[in-house]
Amino acid sequence: MLRLYNTLTRKKELFKPIKKNKVGLYTCGPTVYNYIHLGNLRAFVFYDLVKRYLLYKKYKVKHVMNITDVDDKTIRDSQKEKKSLKEFTEFYTREFLKDLQTLNIIKPDIMPKATEHIPEMVSLVKILLKKGYAYKAADGIYFSIKKFKNYGNLAQLEKQNLQSNARVSMDEYEKENISDFSLWKAYDKNDGNVFWETEIGKGRPGWHLECSAMSQKYLGIPFDIHCGGIDLVFPHHTNEIAQSEAAYNKKFVNYWLHNEHLLVDEKKMSKSLHNFYTLRDLLSKQYSGKEIRFLLLSVHYRQKINFTFESLNSVKNILEKIEEFMTNIQNYKKSSPLLIKKTKQEFEKAMDDDLNFSKALAVIFDFMKEVNKKKIGIGVKKLMFEFDKVLGLNLDKIKSEKIPEKIIKLAEEREKARKEKNYKEADKIRNEINSLGYQLEDSEKGVKIKKV
Repeated sequence: MLRLYNTLTRKKELFKPIKKNKVGLYTCGPTVYNYIHLGNLRAFVFYDLVKRYLLYKKYKVKHVMNITDVDDKTIRDSQKEKKSLKEFTEFYTREFLKDLQTLNIIKPDIMPKATEHIPEMVSLVKILLKKGYAYKAADGIYFSIKKFKNYGNLAQLEKQNLQSNARVSMDEYEKENISDFSLWKAYDKNDGNVFWETEIGKGRPGWHLECSAMSQKYLGIPFDIHCGGIDLVFPHHTNEIAQSEAAYNKKFVNYWLHNEHLLVDEKKMSKSLHNFYTLRDLLSKQYSGKEIRFLLLSVHYRQKINFTFESLNSVKNILEKIEEFMTNIQNYKKSSPLLIKKTKQEFEKAMDDDLNFSKALAVIFDFMKEVNKKKIGIGVKKLMFEFDKVLGLNLDKIKSEKIPEKIIKLAEEREKARKEKNYKEADKIRNEINSLGYQLEDSEKGVKIKKV
């Protein structure tokens, strides 16, 4: 049974979807004003892990991910490049989708853009105004957090000694009442031609508003799972809960899942430290999307991950071993239904424990070791393909060729000659194998045969 760590309750809970065998999943998408960086990548790979394992467990998943294509950054940078907001954000949206493809991330079912859902946001603000949770000010419309009694539960603000009247920067807008957050920003001449004429005034939406409006439209309220980076717990997700539950008088989300930060050489990623990387930076250094994906998954999502090029190089070696394993099992003839069954159970037990992917990987590596040791081949590829539905490494695309019986027999004869210390004969056989297009690699674990 799947158990997930719910940020709202700070404990692992048994996952029970609202509708049998169906899951509504909302994940916070990118603000499309630049290429996404390595820290963003960890979040998107984590979302993919959540979705893939739910699909593995035979749930029908409806996955919604927003595209923030209007905010202070998109307006500012589009003006710098002298492009329309639409032209500017559509370029980075396309680049983001390329990144998802490179990392073999399953594309969300619905990717709503903020600019295409202004009526839904206006409708939500009108409800909050009518109920008295929102008020108009000279520079826009704000949500009064004092009116919402459960404000801050997700972030446990009281436990952090944060009070509702403390000066907290919740977004990039100027506020009259410093404790409240912006729902709608009134038009400012600095916004240029980016505005909407609406019933609540001329202007544009606040960042927090879009996720509440779009998740409610496509998933209803409540829905099952909301994912995001740990940095979004406060203020973004805290404010989503407040405006959604105040408007609809229902619980907003049942399970909140958040991934931890990514560090680079034990330091926060920043351009000033020259440790700021985008996917393109890593690809230009001859690393593959598969290697980057594997590294970002290798540490449990609720633990910080420290990125180093040394660790990325280690992943390269691990993936080579997996590919070699997938090739070698072509030549194994034995079967062990008990091992197959036990391994599948242990893999699922690890993943059911709050998506403990690092533990699940350990199960796979132990399985590979046992398979190689006992030369088990029947049912192994099928099981690895099942696991790959979660791993996302495209193991089925590994080009492997069965080693001919003649080569295997020659390798066995060479090994016999070596044990008898007949090195001249052993070298002669090795040369014959090489002439047939194969090579031998001697290791502590035995001889490996590779096609040249």
